[in-house]
Amino acid sequence: MTEVSAVGEITRVGETAQRPASSDPVLSVEGLSLDFLLRRHILHAVRNVSFTLERGKTLCLVGESGSGKSVTARALMRIVDKPGKITGGKVVLNTDGNPVDVTALPDGSKEILKLRGGKIGLIFQEPMSSLSPVHTIGSQIIEVLRLHRAMSKKEARAETIELLRQVEISNPEEMIDRYTFEFSGGMRQRAMIAMALACDPDILIADEPTTALDVTTQADILGLIKRLQTSRGMALLLITHDLGVVAEVADEVAVMRYGRIVEMGDVDTIFHAPQHPYTKRLLASTVKLEKGRAASQSRPRAETVPILSVRDVTKVYGGAKEWFGKAAFALKAVDSVSFDLHAGENLGIVGESGSGKTTLGRLILRVTEPSEGAIIYRPERGEEVDVRALSKDKLRDFHRQVRLVFQDPFASLNPRMTVKQVIADPLVVSGGMTGKAIEEKVAHLLELVGLDPLAMERYPHAFSGGQRQRIGIARALALDPKIIIADEATSALDGSIRSQILDLLLDIQRQLDLSYIFISHDISTVRYFCDRVAVMHKGKIVELDTAEKICTTPEEAYTKSLISAVPSPDPRNKRMLHRHRFQA
Repeated sequence: MTEVSAVGEITRVGETAQRPASSDPVLSVEGLSLDFLLRRHILHAVRNVSFTLERGKTLCLVGESGSGKSVTARALMRIVDKPGKITGGKVVLNTDGNPVDVTALPDGSKEILKLRGGKIGLIFQEPMSSLSPVHTIGSQIIEVLRLHRAMSKKEARAETIELLRQVEISNPEEMIDRYTFEFSGGMRQRAMIAMALACDPDILIADEPTTALDVTTQADILGLIKRLQTSRGMALLLITHDLGVVAEVADEVAVMRYGRIVEMGDVDTIFHAPQHPYTKRLLASTVKLEKGRAASQSRPRAETVPILSVRDVTKVYGGAKEWFGKAAFALKAVDSVSFDLHAGENLGIVGESGSGKTTLGRLILRVTEPSEGAIIYRPERGEEVDVRALSKDKLRDFHRQVRLVFQDPFASLNPRMTVKQVIADPLVVSGGMTGKAIEEKVAHLLELVGLDPLAMERYPHAFSGGQRQRIGIARALALDPKIIIADEATSALDGSIRSQILDLLLDIQRQLDLSYIFISHDISTVRYFCDRVAVMHKGKIVELDTAEKICTTPEEAYTKSLISAVPSPDPRNKRMLHRHRFQA
């Protein structure tokens, strides 16, 4: 059995690293190491990690995917999945003047069960997979209360209503009996926070609590967590790869790479005087997106006939007449949207969840049929194609020229197909290529997206998230399209990998003269990548202008609220503290 180990030593910067131990450390991690005993080797997931959590203070654990952040947090609660095993160090919990070494507690003991939820609360990254879909939100929180605090059903229900009110869920008396699928993403996250706080823990661990949320909901959730932390005096361990979030909320920062903390210090010093090359690289990629592209890099909009024109496109769900002629409820998911896309242009579509961004992309492709409006595609000079009038066969030709890059690189690739099969699939379906020609085309596409052609016989699980997204891009490019619709194509990626993928897309654009419709809720990404930006709210485009104008001097109140909610990657300029709140 071989051993896989990471290298690198911790760099401590700023006064925080040299200060004496806190007068009130609620938890101390000393030399924690954790291994996964795999079939052929030992994976050292966490190596010699040390830090302390103090009452009322926030420590942010940052790093790219796979750096060991989440498994470190889970080790604090002894919920590491097998074959993971703590192999060294200790975790000392000191909540009531009686220090307890968590690592020494027997597996499955009452002490560990009391610790989870009772002393340490945990907010998971994806509430939809963490909350039961077959039980009401209230029943799940009531179960936690009765398990840890020995309450009657009546008492637990009353306490649950109060908890839902504290996390700012409106009408808690009614919402307590709703199911998970009846909550929005932000409300589900609030319910998770209520569950984590049910037993008034001394420590709150938040594992990527805002990754899947749009910027305004993210700002609301972070503000809520901060207010609850202050009122309850909790220590907060926030795990994130978003350095903008770190700058807004952290007191101290620990940077992880390959299972080790490579740099630790107060938030100001980490951001303004980083010492470790890895920290500098993470910060550089974040600042790069924040500043946007230089004017010389941005492609000006060509004053020519647009390659795609969308006119008054509308999508209405419902509205058909029910029994006795009564009209059913109708929802306008997209409401009279119009815009042009020019050749070689990048048009961003931004807005909150539910604003109609993704639906608009599906309408352009006619994956979803529009209720009204026109979509005109101009593949060649002088030629016009009415997309809504296309037959099934002609629509297939349109889909060869207008391709989609999906949000989730994990879910969008068939795990049973090799990379070669995944990328070649559009070529096989189109019927235009076979045998050796397909292999040569796949090799060329892999080189185009920066991957080794020799990897084409491997399966998707053998690649990282960023590499999988590159494979998805290669598949989208297989049929030599004119337009690519990228639907949240970088939202699941770390900051540095996101920057690489955006630069890759821009480089491919220069080589192939592509046009992009870039759908995203990440304003900094849109500012860097796009020439113009359309802002959507409740199915309508409320503002459309250059990316620089939208991101620096927006005119509409809703756009101002979006921009002001974007976290600033500078702890000396905390943008979210001065948010412009939109009143509908």
